[in-house]
Amino acid sequence: MSQLQVDLDLIHKYNVAGPRYTSYPPANRFSSEVGWPELAPEIIANNKTERDLSLYFHIPFCETLCWYCGCNTVITTDYKKSSTYLKYLDKEMTQMTSVINPKRSVVQLHFGGGTPTFLSPSELKLIGEMIHSHFRMDPKMEAGVEIDPRRLSREHIEALRGIGFNRASLGVQDFDPEVQKAVHRIQPVDMTSRVIDWIRELGFQSLNIDLIYGLPRQSVGSFEKTVDEILKLDPDRIALFSYAHVPWIKPAQKILEAGNLPSAEEKLQILKMAVEKLTANDRYVYIGMDHFAKPTDELAIAQRTHQLHRNFQGYSTHGGADIYAFGISGISQIENAYWQNEKELPKYYQALDAGKHPISKGYLVTEEDKIRRETIMRIMCDLSLDYSEIERRFGIKFEAFFRSEMDSLLPLERDALIHFTDNGFEVTPTGRLLIRNIAMRFDASSNAEAEKRYSKTI
Repeated sequence: MSQLQVDLDLIHKYNVAGPRYTSYPPANRFSSEVGWPELAPEIIANNKTERDLSLYFHIPFCETLCWYCGCNTVITTDYKKSSTYLKYLDKEMTQMTSVINPKRSVVQLHFGGGTPTFLSPSELKLIGEMIHSHFRMDPKMEAGVEIDPRRLSREHIEALRGIGFNRASLGVQDFDPEVQKAVHRIQPVDMTSRVIDWIRELGFQSLNIDLIYGLPRQSVGSFEKTVDEILKLDPDRIALFSYAHVPWIKPAQKILEAGNLPSAEEKLQILKMAVEKLTANDRYVYIGMDHFAKPTDELAIAQRTHQLHRNFQGYSTHGGADIYAFGISGISQIENAYWQNEKELPKYYQALDAGKHPISKGYLVTEEDKIRRETIMRIMCDLSLDYSEIERRFGIKFEAFFRSEMDSLLPLERDALIHFTDNGFEVTPTGRLLIRNIAMRFDASSNAEAEKRYSKTI
């Protein structure tokens, strides 16, 4: 695929609030009325199988708050808190592995946060030992970790590699010193470059770098310099996120309102520049949903062969794995159910101390949900949809089941976001940037009240 051209008129037209579809239905449909008693039959049935496992561990701690952050974090300089947290993670693993089939293999492992590298190297080794003692780890496991280059030592990277991590994702956001100061995250290029050298020296197989556009004091010119620096660092993947300004959810973001946020027009100009620069000369393929990968990367290959999947950890090549999440706010995902842990440390600790599962809310997936979930998944991952494949899998007549949705596709065709084929449609290069809008056509869960909680699609 050649350089992606960004049509700003279409971006303006379709830039509305919408889900990111890490699940269907989205997490705002989860209910506090669905807890362990309702979920247990599905979890037990799931563990009569030997399906592959994907494990997620949420490490919430950060020493300082980045003012743009929308993650579930605990800001502290008290490093004793992490040792307490590890004890409770071990409790939760012990509790959950009592129902998990011991024959199931872990093919995917992910540490997110917060800042997983808030843990000391010795604590990283300890949690690695815990995980290996509780689960059967596949020797070819894909293991990814989110890394903050600040306050990091080579020993941290060595400890992660010792656990089995082979993929790293670094938060950069922007290299411009004025932007960094405005968002309360000072991280010079040399610091990031040094950490990348350690990652490569220690044999990690893949490197991702996260960027954010729409931050205070950003301009097209300043962010282009950041993109140029990123290209020099030559990561395998790049995530280019739109800053989601949701101060009604994250009050700290109110600080940024006085910090010269770029106008809506300039934000889109920054996006246009970055996308066109990253995809020039086929250096990176735009996978969709903010993600870029080299044409030789597993994500790009999986997309070309229709083997790509999407879940709470983003795009994945492990579609057959069930996600079991540990720690506060972690979201688990099996075929027939989703559940999310308590979001606050006291409630999480209290539940485990009482011998209860620390689940705050859940969702039982209906048969209609499954049809819509697979339809949305294939659009998001394949950038196309084959009606006959959905019909074969679910025993429906696609155009009859989605009668009202079919009419809603016509404006997308007129705007050249999709083009129809004999038995489905394909997303055009222009449509890739608006993939969430296309997927939303098949979402029966959306409503005006729920959409207030979502960020804009661009």
